Amino acid sequence: MAYIFRLGSRQAKRLAEHANHARFFHSSSALAQKAAMSRFEPDRFVEYETLDKKINIVRKRLDAPMTLAEKIVYGHLDDPVKQDIERGVSYLKLRPDRVAMQDATAQMAMLQFISSGLPKVAVPSTIHCDHLIEAQIGGEKDLSRAKDINKEVYNFLQTAAAKYGVGFWKPGSGIIHQIVLENYAFPGIMLIGTDSHTPNGGGLGGVCVGVGGADAVDVMAGIPWELKCPKVIGVKLTGEISGWTSPKDVILKVADILTVKGGTGAIVEYHGPGVDSISCTGMGTICNMGAEIGATTSIFPYNKRMKDYLVSTGREEISNLADEFSEHLNPDEGCEYDQLIEINLSELKPHINGPFTPDLATPVAEVGERAKKNGWPLDIRVGLIGSCTNSSYEDMGRAASIAKQALDHGIKSKSLFTVTPGSEQIRATIERDGIAEVLRDMGGVVLANACGPCIGQWDRQDIKKGEKNTIVTSYNRNFTGRNDANPATHAFVTSPEIVTALSIAGTLDFNPETDELTGANGEKFKLESPFGDELPAKGFDPGQDTYQHPPEDGTGVGVDVDSKSDRLQLLSPFDKWDSKDHEDMAVLIKVRGKCTTDHISAAGPWLKYRGHLDNISNNCFIGAINIVNGEANNVENVLTGSWGAVPDAARHYKAHGLKWVVVGDENYGEGSSREHAALEPRHLGGRAIIVKSFARIHETNLKKQGMLPLTFDNPADYDKVQPSDRISLVGLAGLAPGSQVTCVLKHADGSEDTILLNHTFNEGQIEWFKAGSALNRMKELQA
Repeated sequence: MAYIFRLGSRQAKRLAEHANHARFFHSSSALAQKAAMSRFEPDRFVEYETLDKKINIVRKRLDAPMTLAEKIVYGHLDDPVKQDIERGVSYLKLRPDRVAMQDATAQMAMLQFISSGLPKVAVPSTIHCDHLIEAQIGGEKDLSRAKDINKEVYNFLQTAAAKYGVGFWKPGSGIIHQIVLENYAFPGIMLIGTDSHTPNGGGLGGVCVGVGGADAVDVMAGIPWELKCPKVIGVKLTGEISGWTSPKDVILKVADILTVKGGTGAIVEYHGPGVDSISCTGMGTICNMGAEIGATTSIFPYNKRMKDYLVSTGREEISNLADEFSEHLNPDEGCEYDQLIEINLSELKPHINGPFTPDLATPVAEVGERAKKNGWPLDIRVGLIGSCTNSSYEDMGRAASIAKQALDHGIKSKSLFTVTPGSEQIRATIERDGIAEVLRDMGGVVLANACGPCIGQWDRQDIKKGEKNTIVTSYNRNFTGRNDANPATHAFVTSPEIVTALSIAGTLDFNPETDELTGANGEKFKLESPFGDELPAKGFDPGQDTYQHPPEDGTGVGVDVDSKSDRLQLLSPFDKWDSKDHEDMAVLIKVRGKCTTDHISAAGPWLKYRGHLDNISNNCFIGAINIVNGEANNVENVLTGSWGAVPDAARHYKAHGLKWVVVGDENYGEGSSREHAALEPRHLGGRAIIVKSFARIHETNLKKQGMLPLTFDNPADYDKVQPSDRISLVGLAGLAPGSQVTCVLKHADGSEDTILLNHTFNEGQIEWFKAGSALNRMKELQA
């Protein structure tokens, strides 16, 4: 049986024998060498000795075999001696090794750091310009256009980076996660990043976690980072990947098993003999898309595939040190997982997930029939490969091996086809080795080294908005309207090689393992299985130098924010809690169904306002579906009785002193790490979000901004809340860890219901609420 799913298997011991390749390395008890964290920071060293000491302290306390996730997480505890440690319960205070920020979220993070008044970041930090480049014509022209349009924002980020000691990767350098994998991630690192797909670094054996900007500010300010002690989900891999099956299919299957919320509050730890059949970048793919199951992060144990990648990317010193330290870069025999999944890679088939959600999995062999049954368009309008999930040298090579077969038979892609290199290094290398040329010859357009269509930065011209159509991508996320702002686009995610094959065929109803294509001469032929070198035989070509190192002393660097700018705005502190209950609040919107951060704060054309809180707040909840009418961005203003845009109603309530709440469904706030989805409601006068359940990052972001993220004690109480209700939250003065909040619903007919709401605040987070935000609390502590 290919898939064995064991629910609630905390007591299920790790059954897999561990890969023997790591076992010849000796313990780290006497590390004789040092290794720089990166080539850009020769005076900052990998601190395996510190990790070793902390792990051994915790090991004695737990007196039990440890998972790999536990070793790295607990090895970064601020106080391993006194820290309470209970999976899923205690809040850990941690000391991450570094911070990475992409340009869309870095704007607000740096604005908050400026507000803190601190002179310099306390840990190595970087900014990566990858989100603001719109795909329109092709790489060079799109990049040039982006530099011109975003000049003000890039200048702000570049000067702020220089002033506060942050490394700056210029536009065109590549996608943050590929840059991190190539330069900064290493086995045993703890890295936080202001992007939900930061877990990509787990492919190099690190605990890399996506967070909001406020969390990043804490770490950059030298404050311990708080994280609820994660549970650990084990995924045991047996067999070997081969043929058309790829690493992408592993996470597509895991998403099918766990769903978009099944990983919430947990680290997914892959182990077992099957791990050795997956390349380092393939492991990164799996960890990257782990964000779509709500996981805190995902991780693989250190092995030879990681060592080879480290050496190939110029980090042999780190690999040698990891060899010595490997005992702590692998799970202990007999360690326990809270849940265990088993997948036989030899039996795993190629999958395609979607549309509209990344956890709806279908074997490629069956998707055509399922599409016909559900009315999904079979005709593929565009195939898109690349993104932070699948843009490695191996990914590009495997896709090109399929394209080459088509060209050899005189045919090209029937669908439009785009290619997004993950970094300048990948772009330069695939150009040198002829891979890009093959993909172009097949009809592909090579886009800029940036996120592009994956995050909605796509000036799509081949269809009209509202036109029903299908696209297939090697991306990670496929929510409604995510890629092109068209709610009628059916987006499917799969591997780059499957995208390429389906684009050549032009239809979802094609199985490359069994079906034939017709060559230019009229003869039938079958595609052979894809192949691509894991690493380039000639080594990587670094391409253009796109990195700016901060000066030793940045005090003289000026950072200007024009008060008349429509893209940047200095932040004003949120108001403190007045020590009173929140009474007689309006329901801004009662949301029906899925409400991701894309629904709360849309990306695409709105990305340009990520540094201007007031302007970007004009997109607040415009994608959320109103349960009253089934429409987006159309709610009744309870003060005027008129109907209109959600942000307009919110601004009207704020102007008239009326506080408001939002009511939502399950896994509210899934998706991106963007803290704008928390900042905007707070800025517009919101006080609480009441839902059945939250996604992890968004719940934390709401707390950081002084909002009350509350969940129904009885999920059925969602139905008791009417959009016309006035809501009071009673007893807030008694807010304490583990307490409940009394919620009084005053209905339009004068009747009332009283329900109970839960929260997950700890004592420190309650102080955020009282101060008005975590940033306000930081300033109080500094004072």
